[in-house]
Amino acid sequence: MATIKDGKGTIALAAFDTSCELKRMEFGRPEVGPNDVAIDIQYCGMCHSDVHACNGDWGFDKFPIAPGHEIAGIVKAVGADVKDFKVGDRVGVGCMVESCRACDLCKDGLENHCPDMAQTYSSDFPAGKGANYEKAVGHHTNGGYSSDITVSEHFVFHVPKSMDMKYAGILLCAGITMFSPLNRHILQNGGGKGEQVGIVGFGGLGQMGVKLAKAMGCDVTVISRNNKKAAAAKSLGAKLLVHADEEAIKAAYRTFDVILDTVSAVHPVGPLANTLKVGGTMVLIGGVAKPFEISAFQMLFGRQRLEGSLIGGVPETQQMLDFCAEHKIVPEYKVIHAKDASAHFQDMIAGNADAQRAVIDMSTLAEL
Repeated sequence: MATIKDGKGTIALAAFDTSCELKRMEFGRPEVGPNDVAIDIQYCGMCHSDVHACNGDWGFDKFPIAPGHEIAGIVKAVGADVKDFKVGDRVGVGCMVESCRACDLCKDGLENHCPDMAQTYSSDFPAGKGANYEKAVGHHTNGGYSSDITVSEHFVFHVPKSMDMKYAGILLCAGITMFSPLNRHILQNGGGKGEQVGIVGFGGLGQMGVKLAKAMGCDVTVISRNNKKAAAAKSLGAKLLVHADEEAIKAAYRTFDVILDTVSAVHPVGPLANTLKVGGTMVLIGGVAKPFEISAFQMLFGRQRLEGSLIGGVPETQQMLDFCAEHKIVPEYKVIHAKDASAHFQDMIAGNADAQRAVIDMSTLAEL
């Protein structure tokens, strides 16, 4: 969100270099403009994207930076022209906080693909968004590992009454990341009855994908490196296929209508694509920096599609929240104190974090 570099009043946990030790930092947020919502942050989830953005994996070099794009909080002030939110509302903010809102993509509810989309952290805040943002222009945005935010109402979401605020923010990243391709390929094509969905990886994204696909009526298979997570997959109603087992992969030839690949490390996708039905789609979701190798011939003979997917637009994100509330879809999570956030960040970097999403109780920032 927009940040006033030399301002005061907002307390945050920030990385000051690629070592990613999270330390206390203070900066300012803009005053509320006519179309803005100011939010006291209650909880913020810790996403692996936060790590990649801070440790140099993705080439970002904007320090100090407070990450976090899984935000849930309470509205504390609204601008004069805000109509959809009021003080006291339960709300969330996800991975983006601005776009041009004039291009065809924005008009079609695909703000996430707008060339001028500003991420919740790491993007240089654009000019022309109002006099109250002038001091933030050109400085990089800082995210939800902080006490409060100010953001245009366009990028604020209502948290359904039945949803616990502790996990609502997680859905604004992991939830919409998995919901969007399933919405495209399952819900918008008549629903999931009889559809075979493969989920590569069974971390936080993979678990969300299984829960969403099952709620849509699909038959779901987790595709994992080994069978250690077979019991966990079964507990969610999914089968498990070990992609290192060449015979098992061969036996799964032309099984899946859709595969969602959540793995963010380099891995072979060619054998996985062979498990698609003719006309099937493999969706790349993990942010792998190195190019993949895949044979054109296998895609030609299978009429397969390989596509990417990046969160979702504003309307689809609210649809996802409502869908999760209706179907009682809850991510696996745990709430942690702000003092433990840096240690958990290091665990994520080292690959030692469990599949439970850590959610920082932002009220504990005051105790640092």
